[in-house]
Amino acid sequence: MRIFDFTFQNYIDVWGRVDFMAYFWNSVIVAALTVILNLVLSSLAAYPLARMQFRGKKFVFFSILATIMIPFQAIMLPVYIITLKLHLIDSVNNVMGYIGLVMPFAVSAFGIFLMRQAFLKVPKEVEEAAIVDGCNVFQMFTRVVLPMVKPTLAVLAVFTFIGSWGEFLWPSIMLTKESMYTLPVGINNLQGMFSANWRFIAAGSIISTIPIIIFFLMMQRYFISGENDGAVKG
Repeated sequence: MRIFDFTFQNYIDVWGRVDFMAYFWNSVIVAALTVILNLVLSSLAAYPLARMQFRGKKFVFFSILATIMIPFQAIMLPVYIITLKLHLIDSVNNVMGYIGLVMPFAVSAFGIFLMRQAFLKVPKEVEEAAIVDGCNVFQMFTRVVLPMVKPTLAVLAVFTFIGSWGEFLWPSIMLTKESMYTLPVGINNLQGMFSANWRFIAAGSIISTIPIIIFFLMMQRYFISGENDGAVKG
């Protein structure tokens, strides 16, 4: 008597019996927007904290850093109320639903801290040389500084993508339409639909991890340090 037979039928069934493709693309959209916003906003917030001098800079930095100790569950209720009052829910339309899912995670204290540390390692001589060559501050930031911190941007992108892709609590509270479900919420919905058919739940969970692996493999080459080596001679 065989104990088990290897089969892909569970993967085929779970993909066909629920709108798994819709769940997948919802997760892709939310994760992509979250990653892009985190990279942009964290970089813009971190650079002044690393390079510019202004009154209260240390207080601002440590205040931002202190928010890491506050779990999202502690502020979830006021954030939810604000989101409702701004009509950033999927019952209004899908676009507003995506915005409501993304905005609470559009920037993080961890991202600001990580980017600030990366900017501090960029030699000031490189920025001064860019200014002498005719770049304004924005051009120097986008064309010189950001390319030199690609490894840190990749790290932040990977951590943000993993966190956003696996987020369950906030989407489960915000989403009211099944067509807007992300993968974690959709997979959790399998438990009720199939009376806890763990074969389908396990198959759906494995499928949902594939994009994380692919994204990491795409970004891992940027983890190699040494982007700044040789940037300054002498």
